Amino acid sequence: MPRNFCALRLPVASLMVMLLPCGSSYAARASRTSESSGSLATVVIDAGHGGHDRGGIPGQRIAEKDMTLDVAQRLRNVLSASGYRVVMTRDSDVFVPLPTRVAIANSYRNAIFVCIHFNATQRQGAGGIETYFYSRDSLPLASAIHSYVVGGAPSSNRGVRRRGFYVLRKTSIPAVLVECGFLTNPTEAAYAQTASYRQKLAEEISAGVRGRTSVASASFIDQTKVARSERQSSKRSHKKSARKKKSSSKPTGSEARSGSIDRET
Repeated sequence: MPRNFCALRLPVASLMVMLLPCGSSYAARASRTSESSGSLATVVIDAGHGGHDRGGIPGQRIAEKDMTLDVAQRLRNVLSASGYRVVMTRDSDVFVPLPTRVAIANSYRNAIFVCIHFNATQRQGAGGIETYFYSRDSLPLASAIHSYVVGGAPSSNRGVRRRGFYVLRKTSIPAVLVECGFLTNPTEAAYAQTASYRQKLAEEISAGVRGRTSVASASFIDQTKVARSERQSSKRSHKKSARKKKSSSKPTGSEARSGSIDRET
């Protein structure tokens, strides 16, 4: 059971009440958050997926692209109210290629990049919050955002993780990717569908941006080797499938599965 919320056993209809944390409120904690002594003024917000790319897994009821855009727009509003210049890689339901998202981020100096996502898996019991980074100078930002989001969300802590997702690996500014819970988990999906919870996520991410120099860097799980292994395995599978295709005019099941690499790696 999450430690930060009082009434997790209430029915879904009571979600609006559940979203108030037992401890200090967002406003109180945000008031104690120290702003960076640097001159950071720009935050590039990337709402994952969009357009024909719904996100998630096949058959998923809730479109990830809608949830990420809503949280991103709320985050924009919160950060703008705090004096930041905010740039959105997308501000509507459109598809933006990953290289374009990276190009937008890299066109701003002294900025940070925050990518919003929600998780999905075939196992409904999987849940929790996880935050990804790649470059070492992105770890403080990932640590701060993760600390605030986990502290304000009724979900388990899946930790800070290092992995070479394309939008993290190719950016030249500090960059993080926040997985705000599993839309395939019935409880977390119910949270995500409430406006108050999405607003809460935006406020906690904003608090992490402002407090990026006041939170100690977290220990993290390094998944970069796992990701490389997956890419290599996928390439071998693709080559093997291509050889089979040349030797037979009949389609095989392995061809449909080949190249099933995470599109963001």
